[in-house]
Amino acid sequence: MKRTLALKFILSYIILILVSFLFTSTVGSYLIEKNTLKTRSTQIYSLASGIAASQAQNYYKNGSSLSNLYDDLKTISSAEEIQIWLVDPSGLIFLNTEKAITEKSQELKDFDPISLGSSYYSVGDFFHYFNSRMLSVMVPVTYNLNLRGYVVIHSTYSGIIAQREKLLVTFYCIGAGIFLFIAMVMVVLLFLIDIPLRRITLGAKEYASGNLAYRIPVNSDDELGYLANTLNYMSSELGKSGEYQRKFIANVSHDFRSPLTSIKGYIEAMLDGTIPLEMQERYMRIVLNETDRLNKLTREMLTLNNLDNKGFLLNITSFDINQIIKDTAATFEGICTSRKIQLELLLTGDTMTVSADVGRIQQVLYNLLDNAIKFSPAHSSIEIETTVRHGKLYLSVRDHGAGIPRDSLNKIWERFYKIDASRGKDKRGTGLGLSIVKEIIHAHGQRIDVVSTVGAGTEFTFTLDIVKKENEKKNAV
Repeated sequence: MKRTLALKFILSYIILILVSFLFTSTVGSYLIEKNTLKTRSTQIYSLASGIAASQAQNYYKNGSSLSNLYDDLKTISSAEEIQIWLVDPSGLIFLNTEKAITEKSQELKDFDPISLGSSYYSVGDFFHYFNSRMLSVMVPVTYNLNLRGYVVIHSTYSGIIAQREKLLVTFYCIGAGIFLFIAMVMVVLLFLIDIPLRRITLGAKEYASGNLAYRIPVNSDDELGYLANTLNYMSSELGKSGEYQRKFIANVSHDFRSPLTSIKGYIEAMLDGTIPLEMQERYMRIVLNETDRLNKLTREMLTLNNLDNKGFLLNITSFDINQIIKDTAATFEGICTSRKIQLELLLTGDTMTVSADVGRIQQVLYNLLDNAIKFSPAHSSIEIETTVRHGKLYLSVRDHGAGIPRDSLNKIWERFYKIDASRGKDKRGTGLGLSIVKEIIHAHGQRIDVVSTVGAGTEFTFTLDIVKKENEKKNAV
């Protein structure tokens, strides 16, 4: 497997460094140079303005010694590392701190202060005087409203470049420290992320190969831990689903094989004459019962499949549950009479309107009654009772049969589960009835409970929503 995630992090980090370096060396360098130039020019302009307003003006006003003025300006230029000129209006440099006062004055060619523009500073060779770029500031000197000359200050542009480079080196050092720290953090993060990811990837490979019992050993509280726990839960559920499918296929195979074997055996016996003609009716009825059992098993499997379908919708209507109980009980009148089992209906009120899927609730009642009769002894009774508590209807089916062992109570809702493990006593049961009951009740958003005592009987109780009568609604309003 190519481990590209760490490589992507490293490449992204390298690209980030290169882009940052390129940005700093271009845009950053330009901004630093521009800011340094502005700061330096402002500083020089302030100095030039001060000289023009004091030393230069005193020179023109009082006629002080040019030598004394030169000495003052020479001191300033040495301290500030600049050149200071005094230029007359025609462009004649009659004082230059870089030259001796005794040297001959030099005239600037094509001297035109207006050509410098409105900016208080200029960058260049200053009317072709210098051979390199200079930062120049020129301030006029006036006396009695007359222009007497200019104070011109020059500073080498290389000094600005040097200051820019000095600041850039500082930024580079700070940036290198920051990137080094980020690199250390990234190494730690990669260590914290890469190892769990490898474990999760290994777990995914194990699941893909069919090893659903594998557990990913990531127990952190972050997103990776959540992902690992989710995958572990998924594998557990898939394992349960696989186990359920295996059990389902085994149970279906068993429940279909037994009646099919009986049907095949009886029909072969009748065809080859093993069963005489006068006894064939009896065995044909056995075959008919076995086909009824197969038909019932098929119907119940289809019902469970519909209930499992997420798109399954209930047809909710309002109906009289008392009448449904009476109609369902009537269907068992024949078998109850033959076995001397008495059905007692303990119903609340003459009518009791509930809101539910009438067909599904009738199926629930049928399965519960069928189950109760199946495990009730002769000359016993089965009570169907309704009570109202906390705004809900509680419907219970109680028998006085063999009861359910405690260790089997939680298993009775499982599909194909039968209390008699040998399946020999219960020939009519499919092991799906109670599963269907639970699915239907839960689909209604209701609950169902069971209480059972071995040797005393079993009681199933489920809830339904009551529909208030119109007059009760009006009174409530």
